Amino acid sequence: MKRNNLLSIYPLLLFSFLGLVGIPIKSTGQKAMNDTLSMTSSVTADLFSQSLDSLVNIWYATTTPGLVVDTIYEDSFVSGHEFSDSVLIGRLSKIVSAIPLTYNNHVKSFIKLYTLKRREQVETMLGLSEYYFPVFESALDAAGLPLELKYLPVIESALNPRAFSRAGASGLWQFMYYTGKQYGLEINSYVDERRDPYKSTRAAVEFLSDLYNIYGDWQLVIAAYNCGPGNVNRAIRRSGGKRNFWELFYLLPRETRGYVPAFIAATYTFHYYKEHDLKPRPSLLPVATDTVMISRPLHFFQVSEMLDVPIDIIRQLNPQYRRDIIPAQNQAYPLRLAFHQSTFFASREDTIYNHKREKFFPNNQLVIKPGSTLGVSSAPPPGKTKIYYTVKSGDALGLIADWFDVYTSTLRYWNNIRGNLIRVGQKLVIYVDEDKADYYRNIARQKSGYSTSTNDQLADSTDDDDYIYHVVGKGDSVWSIARQYPGVTDTDILRLNNIKNARHIKPGQKLKIKPKS
Repeated sequence: MKRNNLLSIYPLLLFSFLGLVGIPIKSTGQKAMNDTLSMTSSVTADLFSQSLDSLVNIWYATTTPGLVVDTIYEDSFVSGHEFSDSVLIGRLSKIVSAIPLTYNNHVKSFIKLYTLKRREQVETMLGLSEYYFPVFESALDAAGLPLELKYLPVIESALNPRAFSRAGASGLWQFMYYTGKQYGLEINSYVDERRDPYKSTRAAVEFLSDLYNIYGDWQLVIAAYNCGPGNVNRAIRRSGGKRNFWELFYLLPRETRGYVPAFIAATYTFHYYKEHDLKPRPSLLPVATDTVMISRPLHFFQVSEMLDVPIDIIRQLNPQYRRDIIPAQNQAYPLRLAFHQSTFFASREDTIYNHKREKFFPNNQLVIKPGSTLGVSSAPPPGKTKIYYTVKSGDALGLIADWFDVYTSTLRYWNNIRGNLIRVGQKLVIYVDEDKADYYRNIARQKSGYSTSTNDQLADSTDDDDYIYHVVGKGDSVWSIARQYPGVTDTDILRLNNIKNARHIKPGQKLKIKPKS
């Protein structure tokens, strides 16, 4: 339901305030509207591509190999089919939308970004959309807003509820702290409802409704969601009162100029992904879920152990809880579970509350002492063994988690890491299956830069051929492999192995690197 508040009565009084507390600017800059500056459009789309890389590096879900791709390498090898302008225009015109879907070189650049350069990320988002889009659509429909606004979180957070920007914005809809508080979201040491898919969506719908009450134009609303109404209002005044996004294009912040084109491109991509041979990657999130209300402090590990549910699934379904703790002391909080698990929880509620209660809540206290590891035990989980990985320059937490087939959130938990900050030389604890310990120790040595053989080669230099070989590891690209062998380029590897598409390498595949000297 739309909120009838001061924004609709005194919009001019609130322009400056909302500009200060609005959603932060993202790196989605775009230059000029005319065709002669199409090269600049491509460059600024690449800036947005780097933002996507950053979101992927803090990704919370384990996906199939190749999700994290190398930006330098990716620009050299583009897969997929590029369609003509007339085809793209025709397809956009067939999308039923209350928001104008303009086509120009800016939009074209972002369509290429989504359908050609960032295919893995898009396929992951397509899979996640099966869980998140019904949440967005329900709230938008109830408020009478265009359902196409569900694509805003695609460009805001890449559908990652744990996305956290350098400016401090958080969640699927990337709310800043004060904006979240203004729209009724609870934010404290234990709970951050900006990361709650349901509550943050309701807040975003209210914010979008308020913006539409001001501008009455959805493209301007989308721009204002990015840079704040203050910046849009200044652009309108400087233009002499124009209220069309494309007429205000040059007067808007540089980063905002690419925001509406990115939105249009995302709308196109999610409608026509099949035509670009994009396939949704299944997520682990259950489609049918329900909530149970928690009336006493509860730790995710209590739920995980009693219901035999991986703790990472609980974290993914309940990203608003910062410390794996539901702080239900003075009020009840929701716990979201798969539908059948919520029924089972209700039947064993008291047993779950009492399970290892003294361990997680000594003397029934919620307070966690400074430096506490938040319940992390030094003993490995059953069937797991502890190994270590030493962080090197260029590493990201999401990449490391991908190499060792664990969730980023779990890696944070094991090492008491807040956010995504890791330091070169830092030693990370990782728990892996006991029967695969040697395999993962070898990966740790390779990724840390240590030799696995006496001649300091990472390849398997067997005597059955005249070539040095490399066995592809999880997260490897041809470009990153080539960097490990002096004098070898990615093109050399592709040619030696008769590979046409650089994306078509898989973990465990044996590649020729160069002839033995």
